[in-house]
Amino acid sequence: QVELVESGGGFVQAGGSLRLSCAASGRTFSSGAMGWFRQAPGKEREFVARIVWSNGITYYADSVKGRFSISRDNAKNTVYLQMDKLKSEDTAVYYCAAKSTLLASYGYWGQGTQVTVSS
Repeated sequence: QVELVESGGGFVQAGGSLRLSCAASGRTFSSGAMGWFRQAPGKEREFVARIVWSNGITYYADSVKGRFSISRDNAKNTVYLQMDKLKSEDTAVYYCAAKSTLLASYGYWGQGTQVTVSS
């Protein structure tokens, strides 16, 4: 059974930092990618960042470029999202997701972790 478990969410003041972790179990995604999405109250879920597992190439939403950084630890089958210079508009539930190949849709999702940024 594949499971993605996020951790690291919490409450932080604007300008602060948080690091989210997502540990995958049950399989690896060596041919695919893992990413982060977020959903703010009353809004649709949106893409934040992703990393290609095989070569580490990263992609970011424009809204987080220069402030967030996604990385992976192959040995731990874990992906991280370092979030710096946080803004109130970053407040959302953050979800980890994974796909088995680069052309597939994200078929695996975590339960989400709340990030709240006070202004």
